[in-house]
Amino acid sequence: MLAKIKETADFIKNIIEDTPDFAIVLGSGLGKLQDEVKATHILEYHNIPHFPQTTVVGHGGKLIYGTLEGKKVLMMSGRFHYYEGHSMETITFPIRVFHLLGIKNLILSNASGGVNPAYNVADVVILKDHINMMPEHPLRGKNIDELGPRFVDMSEPYNKKMITVAKKVAEENKIQVHQGVYVALQGPTFETPAEYGLVKVIGGDMVGMSTVPEVIVAKHMNMNVFGVSVITDLGGPDIAFPVSHEEVLDAANKAMPHVIVLVKGLIKEYHDFS
Repeated sequence: MLAKIKETADFIKNIIEDTPDFAIVLGSGLGKLQDEVKATHILEYHNIPHFPQTTVVGHGGKLIYGTLEGKKVLMMSGRFHYYEGHSMETITFPIRVFHLLGIKNLILSNASGGVNPAYNVADVVILKDHINMMPEHPLRGKNIDELGPRFVDMSEPYNKKMITVAKKVAEENKIQVHQGVYVALQGPTFETPAEYGLVKVIGGDMVGMSTVPEVIVAKHMNMNVFGVSVITDLGGPDIAFPVSHEEVLDAANKAMPHVIVLVKGLIKEYHDFS
């Protein structure tokens, strides 16, 4: 795996010839953020050595390098999910590559189902913590010491300095944001009312099918991580609204202007988040 990561990183480095300040991963329906980047290079996933392919509607399939708010960014338009049949090694592969490119700051976005009664559809939530309930762990197996330690400190999965800056940006732009705990389940089924109830009981504010493996691997390599989620549906024992992927994309689209302001503001205020 390490040889593949290095080969992919070398391929990308030879094209962009620079070290990005941020890597950004776009979740379901959040692809419009890519339009904000002044792109100098666009790489289709299928042209990048060892890069996986996405199979989900609402996820693009390209790596975009350029500038955003004057900072250098490398953006993944479309991520990979465990439910697609990919291994944990595969879905976290791009995060490993980002690290070998010298990127220290990672911004992750996703769509999620809300269980916190204070949340509404199209609300924006900054991730303050997570609960991993996926059936596989991305660090299971022999540790690659060159990338990080065997046992990883997860006391601050989401960088507190980045959260502080994002909250300041939201306040200045009069954007209501919540802070919440994200619970990761395997998918691809949306949760039953009882499963939504379970998420709430164990301390979750929202639930989704991505992000957490990427965060774990990023922390393994000592990267600074910021996560933002769009609430695309609501659920619980007393709530049984039907939900479809199309509705998820529609809700994400409504929240997109706020997500764009938040991410651009965070990048504009960039300093050393370590």
